[in-house]
Amino acid sequence: MFVIIGIILGAIIGGSLAKKRGGKRLDILQYAATYAIGFAILGLFITIFAHRMSV
Repeated sequence: MFVIIGIILGAIIGGSLAKKRGGKRLDILQYAATYAIGFAILGLFITIFAHRMSV
């Protein structure tokens, strides 16, 4: 669950940041993908931590 939220949130933040900086379409896509991957990894660690704490 946290991973999916991280992907969506990261893509929104990355895309809006690139658009605010005046990036072209490919710049926006690259920022969105990079932030989505980073936030997905962070969400994965949160999921693993939460799962281990509940057991």
